Amino acid sequence: MPHLKSLREFIEALDALGEVQHIDTEVDWNLEIGAIIRRSYDLKAPAPLFSRITGYADSGFRVLGAPGGLSGPAHPLARIALALGLSAGAPGQEIVETIVAARRKPGIPPVQVDAETAPCKQNIVRGDDIDLLAFPTPLIHGNDGGRYIQTYGMNIARTPDGSWTNWSINRMMIASRNTLACLIPGPQHLGIIRAKWAEEGKPMPIALALGVEPGLPFVGAMPLPEGADESHFLGALYGEGIEVVPAETVDIMVPATAEIVIEGHIAFDETVMEGPMNEYPGYKAVEASAKPVFHVSAITYRDGAILPVVAAGPPVEEDHTATGTMHAAEILYQLRESGLPVASAWFSYESALHWLIVAADSDWHDKLPVSSGEFAGRVGEVVFAGKAGFGVPKVLLVENDIDITNVNEVVWAFATRAHPEHGEVHFPAELTAALSVYLSEVEQHSYRAGKVIYNCLLADLFDETQRPIKGSFENGWPAEVQQRVLDRWHDYGYR
Repeated sequence: MPHLKSLREFIEALDALGEVQHIDTEVDWNLEIGAIIRRSYDLKAPAPLFSRITGYADSGFRVLGAPGGLSGPAHPLARIALALGLSAGAPGQEIVETIVAARRKPGIPPVQVDAETAPCKQNIVRGDDIDLLAFPTPLIHGNDGGRYIQTYGMNIARTPDGSWTNWSINRMMIASRNTLACLIPGPQHLGIIRAKWAEEGKPMPIALALGVEPGLPFVGAMPLPEGADESHFLGALYGEGIEVVPAETVDIMVPATAEIVIEGHIAFDETVMEGPMNEYPGYKAVEASAKPVFHVSAITYRDGAILPVVAAGPPVEEDHTATGTMHAAEILYQLRESGLPVASAWFSYESALHWLIVAADSDWHDKLPVSSGEFAGRVGEVVFAGKAGFGVPKVLLVENDIDITNVNEVVWAFATRAHPEHGEVHFPAELTAALSVYLSEVEQHSYRAGKVIYNCLLADLFDETQRPIKGSFENGWPAEVQQRVLDRWHDYGYR
């Protein structure tokens, strides 16, 4: 199906599925919006679209919550699938395979269009007229250190020589009318680019695009290699380049259909307090610290601009759906490039991205005649070596008879197939993300900690004719009995 070229087209597509909850009752930006978004995640309810916000009722501005959350049972991955150009009912493994297929294609660069007619240029504000508080940015969580305008937008930055443009999502908090406080971890690509500007003693030009084409936040979470341009990858995924226009005050191209674009420079020698803010592991954050300052030089926005907002916390929210989906696809691509007999990969959203599940081909032992422990070791060497595996602490390696997108099947396989004494392959002192709550202070600051593969493989333990078979509905009854039960299901009185 054709891809959706704006946040508004995305909202229309979701609305047609009954996946938008229009909230016309006045709601308060101060915590109420955040609480509604959080509750919508818990219930897998439609994405809330707020049109009357306390203090902003006459502005025409709106807020869209949970833009990448899970949906109800009819199409649980609809927001992910539609964002990536697939049908609403696409299952998880089809989504991952589509991303892997695009990974093998050459990138397609963005296409510059006429700035005068670009929706993102309908309103342009500069100088003393800049006021970040003009937008209905919510105070999301009760313990947040401020109002976070950037929870689901694109930070766009280029290296000083212009050879690399990076598109990423890193949180940004309003510090004043014309400044933002920015989380920019040094090991991440945005941090690497900022360091290059700092080496030259210059602030980093940046554009923050909010309410962008729905696929952009997903590719912004894709762990592409250093030097790769995420917008080119989205072009490969969509089959055509996205539309861009020049920013007003920095030498950066921005999405033409963006709802809001905030432009300026991030200082290399100036900080402001930022945080706390809840993050993907799902626990209440308690610490604030000094972070780089983003000085705003211009804001452009659409009439009636819509601000997308994520209420980070326990699973499942966009930290899990966007990051988990894209990282799983990149890891699957890397495992296959290494020649390993791997059928699929998936992050358990419910584990807050602490479980990566890798499904080996059911005949992996015929293709790779080694022990399951050695196979697990090879998987770990690939996963933990790359950027995609930086945040992966635990891998569950199963055979392909398990639906790895179904958390119930994953739990069952882990519980019944991993040997409690020698079912683990350990990798000490690997590079790691610093947010897992079990890490020591030393591990958090060194970005190094132990990781593990849980070996849930069976193929090397049994003769092929004796391997345990899942006693499921599909495997446990003759086909004609299965069909009879399916055909008569409503006759039995079930709805």
